[in-house]
Amino acid sequence: MKKPSKLSSKNPSKKRQPLAPNKTELKDKSKKKKQRHSNTNDDNSNPDGQAGPANGRTSDDVVAAPASASAQLKFFLDLFQSANGIQLSSLELEPLKDTCILELSQCASQETESLGKDMMAAFGSSWKEILCGKRLLEGKVDPGNPAVLIISASALKSIDLLRGLRSLTKECHAVKLFSKHMKVEEQVSLLKNRVNIASGTPSRIKKLIDIEALGLSRLAVIVLDIRSDVKGYSLLTLPQVRDEFWDLYKNYFHQRVVDGSLRLSLYGSLPSGTVLKGKKKS
Repeated sequence: MKKPSKLSSKNPSKKRQPLAPNKTELKDKSKKKKQRHSNTNDDNSNPDGQAGPANGRTSDDVVAAPASASAQLKFFLDLFQSANGIQLSSLELEPLKDTCILELSQCASQETESLGKDMMAAFGSSWKEILCGKRLLEGKVDPGNPAVLIISASALKSIDLLRGLRSLTKECHAVKLFSKHMKVEEQVSLLKNRVNIASGTPSRIKKLIDIEALGLSRLAVIVLDIRSDVKGYSLLTLPQVRDEFWDLYKNYFHQRVVDGSLRLSLYGSLPSGTVLKGKKKS
């Protein structure tokens, strides 16, 4: 017969009590608790001393302020010279002032809706007549001559920016100038009407100018979509598209920018440390 243990013989229903924590363990737990409380306060503090993230924003919402006109111009001219293997002299740079750049009021999330407001502001009190009119005016508004031209690296990006101009294109529709799902003949037909706003890719835009279907007599602003794709490439850095753009710019736009009749708008943040690989020399 098995003998009962001493504990069960004394009081079978009574359980052994855990040992009380020593002073060292109590001190360690107290320190860890205070540290966690301090870290929580640091994460949620703001300049007003209220709980929650600083200014009510998370780190993902905090972006650098838009670059100044002078910084945008320097960035653009540096790429222009590097891509074409040239160096502009001080005499050639003299007429290229900050006024060549039309600054855009882009928000942190780069909502395209703000682009329409920027274009309205660019044309002042006459914006409705220039951007929304649908009648041809002999000697003033010829067919196929947009006032605003958007240039992007792809058809999808071109369409994306046109969404921000919907309020301006209800009466006179914007013309899409890219090769994806669109034939040259179809675009030539569309350009026989009044065009206030057009958006496309460098290669197709140049082709339409070359065949004199797309005119530049009214062109006052070109918007360059410099937003980067998932691989970090943009209109000004993607090798083939970049070369096509600079060819277009050098032949049809640069002298107009120098003369002051055409302004540039850079839509997107300026990349830091842009590297041009395989640049084309001319």
